[in-house]
Amino acid sequence: MTKIKIINRSKHALPKYETLLSAGMDLRANLNTPVVLKPLERALIPTGLFMELPANCEAQIRPRSGLAFKKGVTVLNSPGTIDPDYRGEIGVLLVNLSNQDFIVEDGERVAQMVIAEFKQITWEEAGELQSTDRGAGGFGHTGVK
Repeated sequence: MTKIKIINRSKHALPKYETLLSAGMDLRANLNTPVVLKPLERALIPTGLFMELPANCEAQIRPRSGLAFKKGVTVLNSPGTIDPDYRGEIGVLLVNLSNQDFIVEDGERVAQMVIAEFKQITWEEAGELQSTDRGAGGFGHTGVK
């Protein structure tokens, strides 16, 4: 298991995996006063967490499915990426896509965070690419049932 240094300046416990096979950990709002998100409004919600990721890892900030389904509230830049050289506070960019106000309370689970390895690449410019059966077929190229 990978160990990651974290500073917790929030009023809440550290994020944790809720089940044995969970991929993500819930992030909680760290607020002094509730934040009201009106319909189509967005806000950066602080978590009070700061971390030092390994050089080959990123943190992906993703919506919580229950919050999105039940309340119409989601992460606007989804998935948001936290790079390994970032040392600032983890913030969650929430947007209210419903037609009703949504109140973000202190301690509310507002997003989930998945830690993932990545590779950096170098480009190799070419005059052509190897052909495949799919070719340039893009969105909807396989048809509709």
